[in-house]
Amino acid sequence: MSGHFLQFFFASLVIIIVPGPSVTFTIARAVAWGRRVAVLTVLGNSLGTLLLSMVIAFGLGPLLQRSHWFSVALQLLGGGYLIYLGYEAWRHREAAALKMTQPETTEPHAWQIVRQGFTVGILNPKSLVFFGAVFPHFVDRAQGNVTEQLVVFGCVFALIAFCSDSTWGLIAGTAREWLANAPHRLIRMRVVAAAVMVTLGGLILLSALGA
Repeated sequence: MSGHFLQFFFASLVIIIVPGPSVTFTIARAVAWGRRVAVLTVLGNSLGTLLLSMVIAFGLGPLLQRSHWFSVALQLLGGGYLIYLGYEAWRHREAAALKMTQPETTEPHAWQIVRQGFTVGILNPKSLVFFGAVFPHFVDRAQGNVTEQLVVFGCVFALIAFCSDSTWGLIAGTAREWLANAPHRLIRMRVVAAAVMVTLGGLILLSALGA
């Protein structure tokens, strides 16, 4: 699974680094309250992401093991939805950036921060699409044990997400005033994110159509 795993690792790194709902939420918290709140948010988010990946691994694993066409269909749906998410990120780039710079009044307690991050993680459409439609693309069907491979992918994805999103949070928490006073920087970040999601979605569609 080494070749498939390396491809999966780099694809995960790209999709995680691109700012989506989780990163946006983390940056907003970092700008409002600083690094501690950002890291706790990421912890909850990563736990939610891990649970979501396990549910999909055990739910879709047996189906993917038996049906190649089911895997292709999921990739087509996922690629199309990533393109849609990219378009939405571009369309709402200004409103989302402004929302991220609006201060919140009361800092929540640690458990509340983790719980809110968990909710965002488990309901993150980008993660849902990636687990359901992109994970199967990297499964080595000849090796078998599809569910086990998906479980490994989920654990690795959650770990990468924690490291990457924590970095976003620490940077944003350190540069709170710089970000809060310059919404155009956040707008540019959203544009780049949109472009990457559309590109990745297009590549997934091309791969699925050639399968």
